[in-house]
Amino acid sequence: MKGYLWTGGDPGSQKTTAPLENGRLAPWEAIAVEAVGNVIEFWGFKRNQGRVWGLLYLRGEPLTAGEIERELDLSKGGVSMLLRDLERWGVIQRVRVPQDTVWRYAAETDLVRMVTHVVEEREAAFVTRIRADLSEARRLAEGAGGIPAERLRRLERMATLAEHVERALRLFIKTSRLDVAGVLGAFRDGALSRKG
Repeated sequence: MKGYLWTGGDPGSQKTTAPLENGRLAPWEAIAVEAVGNVIEFWGFKRNQGRVWGLLYLRGEPLTAGEIERELDLSKGGVSMLLRDLERWGVIQRVRVPQDTVWRYAAETDLVRMVTHVVEEREAAFVTRIRADLSEARRLAEGAGGIPAERLRRLERMATLAEHVERALRLFIKTSRLDVAGVLGAFRDGALSRKG
């Protein structure tokens, strides 16, 4: 179990900046946290993963699992699973305050590093699997015989597109720059070959 020592001040000292009603989020916090949850859900993650990160990021201080449960009205088991996933992706980290025995969780505040880590963990592995599947499809199509040449060319373009996407993601992971020229070129090549 990995964790860090929190040196950002006394947790709880900033809570007076956002008065809560009955342990709930202030209205402005609720709107912001829900917005992050909706964006994260749109990207194919769990909505509550976005809500947990959004709460931790907004507060700017580590919170305990129990505090997250109360603030977001989530179950203990649900929060435990969400925290484990978010920690694995590097978007939150487990911290300990000096002279405290309770683990708290803090949001990653370097957004580029956070996105890079998530892309590396999830999207890059996904695109690699897609490339492998397309390669296998091409091998089977070529071995089957009798497949029209145009279908084989389309399959090849699909594989080329996946290769360019993987290359762009790997470049982003290394440099935090996203180069989509190859991806767009693969689309253009397809458009040109349809015209020709």
